[in-house]
Amino acid sequence: MANSKLSAGLLMFRRCEAEVQVLLAHPGGPYFRKKDAGAWSIPKGEVEDGEEYLATAQREFHEETGFTATGPFIELTPIKQKGGKTVHAWGFEGDCDPAAIISNTFPMEWPPKSGRQVEFPEIDRAEFFDLTTARQKINAAQAALLDELAEKLAAE
Repeated sequence: MANSKLSAGLLMFRRCEAEVQVLLAHPGGPYFRKKDAGAWSIPKGEVEDGEEYLATAQREFHEETGFTATGPFIELTPIKQKGGKTVHAWGFEGDCDPAAIISNTFPMEWPPKSGRQVEFPEIDRAEFFDLTTARQKINAAQAALLDELAEKLAAE
């Protein structure tokens, strides 16, 4: 059984010359189609009962992107989103082609009250952003993850 108030995810970053870029995911489905600023997220998902948080984060990253994350992982301070969900996250250095993501799907009645079930990708696209742009794109509560990652990388 999953805990809908507890998620875990991974924040992939890469170093491009003098800047850090992070991979963010745009949620799929009709409600997010035209949303941009504040709609993006780290790839994450619900923690299953008894599952280790980092294992959840790695599983969800793979399910939502098709890529396998390898450490070392940088533990970040959990954040609480507006709806009350706590997100545990780790940063890790990596690279991928965001255009090549393969996301799992979810069923949803669409259009509403039509009785018709349609499959939508959990992530319809992913993209690398510099930290300034990422702060504008990401869910407001998750911006703290970007800030903490930047602090930890600067201290290396």
